[in-house]
Amino acid sequence: MRSRLPPLNSLRAFDAAARHLSFTRAAEELHVTQAAVSHQIRSLEDYLGVSLFTRLSRSLELTPEGARYHPGVRVGFESLERATDELQHTDSRGRLTVSVMPSFAARWLVPRMGRFQAKHPEIDLLISPSRDLVDFNREPVDVAIRYTRNSTGDYHAVKLMTDEIFPVCAPGLIDGNPPLREPADLAGHTLLHDETDYDWQKWLELAGVQGVDSSRGPVFIDASMLIQAAVDGLGIALTRKVLVDNDLAHGRLVRAFDLTLPSANEYAYHVVCPEASANKPKVVAFREWLISEVGLDKSHAGTSGNSA
Repeated sequence: MRSRLPPLNSLRAFDAAARHLSFTRAAEELHVTQAAVSHQIRSLEDYLGVSLFTRLSRSLELTPEGARYHPGVRVGFESLERATDELQHTDSRGRLTVSVMPSFAARWLVPRMGRFQAKHPEIDLLISPSRDLVDFNREPVDVAIRYTRNSTGDYHAVKLMTDEIFPVCAPGLIDGNPPLREPADLAGHTLLHDETDYDWQKWLELAGVQGVDSSRGPVFIDASMLIQAAVDGLGIALTRKVLVDNDLAHGRLVRAFDLTLPSANEYAYHVVCPEASANKPKVVAFREWLISEVGLDKSHAGTSGNSA
């Protein structure tokens, strides 16, 4: 069955030529040759069975049929342009739901959100703290940030950064009673533990320390509580660098020792979303901002290292 609509390219050529009353200017607008515009117009005239233009020696005029036809064509293109703009506008603004680990949200993401809001006032972040893996098919989540293996299954994932693990404490504990001069001095202090991360034994083995019971000390469900306990001077916390960078920079915490326990090579922070959502404007804006923030952190770290 023959379609009731002429080919779109022919309609675009007719609309441009009718507005400019010039095949040359229409060709410039459409980034094609004048011959291509002329060909499209003739094809449209053959399809419709009427002449749309009167071709004069130095000018171009719409025929009565062309003059009647053009307003409807123009309205059609304007409607398409408006619908496209509305769709893209809706997809580039409004709420973006981000699932993120509570500790990462509180210690890294939230302190930086002001910069995101200043750069993208059209996007409202909804922060959904969760330690569980996200089921994008069942949960109303657009993007997730997870500390996970490099392989993230069927999802679109971009690696943000790796991490390091080292002991931190309140400044007063360094010269406390007993003072912290070498790793063996931990025997006289309280060790603080993250429920999901029992790495004290690994760190002590790396430090060559014996005689320190790595299982003793309070255990915290969330790393934010662990870090706050360290800030309050309750003991020594073994935690991730990303989570305490801000506290170290402001002097609320200090590194108890320089020895670092590297994270497992296959683990890193990733920003994850369904493949179908990876190129949505809001998702792209948030992902690119995260990457820029990681770059900013590295730049500051490099500057600090050069000035030390």
